[in-house]
Amino acid sequence: MLPFGRIGNFLSSILVVSMLLAGLSACSQMGGNNAANMQDQKPVTIGYSVSLTGDFSSDGKAVQQGYELWRNSVNQRGGLLGRPVDLKFYDDGSDTDRASANYKRLIETDHVDLLLGPFSTKLTVPSMHVADQYDYAFIGGAGNGKKAFQQTLQNKNFFMASLPSETALDSFSQFLLSLPLDLRPKTVAYVAVDDPFAVPQVNYAKGILSKGGLKTVFNEPAFSSDLKDATPIAKKVAASNADVVVFGTVGLDLSVSFIKTFAEQNYNPKAFIATSGPDEGAAFMKAVGQKGTEGTFVPNSGWYPGINTFQSTQFVQEYIAKYGGDADDINSGTVQGYSAGQVLEQAVTQAKSLDNKTLIKTLHDGTFNNLFGPVKFNDQGQNTLGVSYLFQWQAGKLIPVYPDSQAQANPEYPKNSWS
Repeated sequence: MLPFGRIGNFLSSILVVSMLLAGLSACSQMGGNNAANMQDQKPVTIGYSVSLTGDFSSDGKAVQQGYELWRNSVNQRGGLLGRPVDLKFYDDGSDTDRASANYKRLIETDHVDLLLGPFSTKLTVPSMHVADQYDYAFIGGAGNGKKAFQQTLQNKNFFMASLPSETALDSFSQFLLSLPLDLRPKTVAYVAVDDPFAVPQVNYAKGILSKGGLKTVFNEPAFSSDLKDATPIAKKVAASNADVVVFGTVGLDLSVSFIKTFAEQNYNPKAFIATSGPDEGAAFMKAVGQKGTEGTFVPNSGWYPGINTFQSTQFVQEYIAKYGGDADDINSGTVQGYSAGQVLEQAVTQAKSLDNKTLIKTLHDGTFNNLFGPVKFNDQGQNTLGVSYLFQWQAGKLIPVYPDSQAQANPEYPKNSWS
């Protein structure tokens, strides 16, 4: 973990690397190919499984937005190796067996050239093994839970374009412990859905905050993702009257349910953070209203509107042109999907090949760049170069508040009331 006193210097170094890589990547993409030359070329078909229905549908649709925006963008630049890019996908219904079956179908029946990952660690883990069985590179953007990096893969074919999620609550935890003793919270409630994305993040934060002297007043076992009504659990958390609530969840619905229940119970913790849901921009605002968003902290995986990373300005412009709204409406899943496409594009360009074994070697050896910044993979497929930030909803806007080197405003603590 990087000490926060050194983050500014570290980020400056990262920015220099980003600018150099951006220049190299831009040069590689301007090699003379253009959209007009692709018309008579056989398409490069890229396959993926996506959660268009089921528990992950909100985020799954966002990831698909990212893939489609990247597809449109790369085709405007001349495609991959001068060939147009087509996307082939199947709905997995947020189900692990269907996701695995989809990848087998994409490989065995559709004979796709390349693969991209699904949404969630839960679906990514079995899917990467299917890809490994058939010697395919497997680049994901939204399956970055701890379990994804603990798999034994014959080809070491898994690569995650976004940051590992396990440490996403580090900035939040460090912020709380940085407060003066007279302001520092004393009690914490930890609650999580039983999911490999959510649970490790909550456990990570609990380890830091407990060592920092914060008392745990609620920490029941993770509840099933199939639970139809989480209101009773939210009421238990409210009854604990904890100063801080750390909520590990996936998707939008549970976060919305907890916030509404807390407001009904007149419970307003000094700080509230959720691993998923409040990061969904306009969808979160619509679900809880502006007052319901106020003060909610959001762990950030390294991208936000206005950040100076590779193709970020272009990405925002493309998003608004296709989907409307503004940059604050962009779901983190859309960023993750686009970022995975960026890495795949650069790997193909560097390898000058669509051969998957060649791409796997290139992905291990090379350095890349995406919306999150510079990317370098270790043997487990983790990006080792990224930095995460802490965001907060303030006055209807989601803004960076920590560390100080990236903050656009001071953190609101204690948070204002939801009710």
